[in-house]
Amino acid sequence: MDENDELLGIGAFARRAGLTPSALRFYDDCGVLRPARVDPVSGYRFYGAEQEGRAVLLRRLREAGLPLVDARAVLDGGEAEARAVLRGHLERTRRTADAACAVVEGLLRGLPDVALGRGRGWADIGGAELASAVRQVAPAVAGPSEQASFPILGCVLLELDEGEVRLVATDRYRLAIRTLRAKAAGGGAYRVLVDSGELADLSSWALRQQDVRVEVTGAGGCLVGADGERREFAGREGEFPDYRLLLDGLGDVRHRVIADRSVLREAFAEREKGAAMSMRAGEQKVVVSGAGGDRVAVDAVCTGPSLRIAFDPAVLVPALDAGVGPDVLLEIASGTEPVVVRSADQGSFTTLVMPVQELVSRETD
Repeated sequence: MDENDELLGIGAFARRAGLTPSALRFYDDCGVLRPARVDPVSGYRFYGAEQEGRAVLLRRLREAGLPLVDARAVLDGGEAEARAVLRGHLERTRRTADAACAVVEGLLRGLPDVALGRGRGWADIGGAELASAVRQVAPAVAGPSEQASFPILGCVLLELDEGEVRLVATDRYRLAIRTLRAKAAGGGAYRVLVDSGELADLSSWALRQQDVRVEVTGAGGCLVGADGERREFAGREGEFPDYRLLLDGLGDVRHRVIADRSVLREAFAEREKGAAMSMRAGEQKVVVSGAGGDRVAVDAVCTGPSLRIAFDPAVLVPALDAGVGPDVLLEIASGTEPVVVRSADQGSFTTLVMPVQELVSRETD
């Protein structure tokens, strides 16, 4: 770049391209849109005006729902490859949209009018949104055998805090956190433990409501529906694991892997039950092997040094199933520390998954 060319700070360039600064940092991390210059002292990113076209096209591709791997093919591949990728995505989008329309039309026919409840420690959120959040954290609730030793792990932590509703579940091998932004909230911060089975029943009821008011006290709470109907729930006694302490203790991320969520899920699924599987990441591919199946190569965006890590499919696959968006992002500190699994560009749902340490240390091929 010529020294006289215009350079824009990340905020100014973001406004031009219609992106957020956090999105630009993310696209820099995964190598799709590098800044023209990074200040070696401050770390500030600067972009050239001629990069605006690529940034705008990237934004439009992501708005259309393209996984990052496909977006990169359109940006950097030839015309024939770009057309093939776009046509394939268009066909998949049409099929998905048709199925979604049929479901939503059925839901709309059964939704009542909105009516607001009243209470202390409350938050208003969409009923379907709450039901979706419960579904996402449910795979991380401990099963019957774990609950026999640790009954509290059969509960979901429900928190109201600063206009957010937060659901947290863990079975010691996974930690799932879903955060919902309330439409309105008041009464201060509250937290309560709710039996996972009771919460599942409440979420089925909430799914039929357009909006629900979540009311929480230290002893329990209730959901208030559109017609004022109240569904009470009791708080459970016990000390839930301090998930914030776990998050604060995560090591520095040394590896990032971004892949099509459904493709990576299929690579780990349908293998021998109870057997661990190895994942090798590097050179823009992930190779999954083990557990009685053939090696499967998955296109991916990989940053950081090459990596081998192992997972129990019974733990990882439900975390992938519960994700949102077409892409999944794995943030890895090492082969023995919790791995952060989340949507590549949506931060409202995060799962921590423990790798299988024995396979990491044993496997040499």
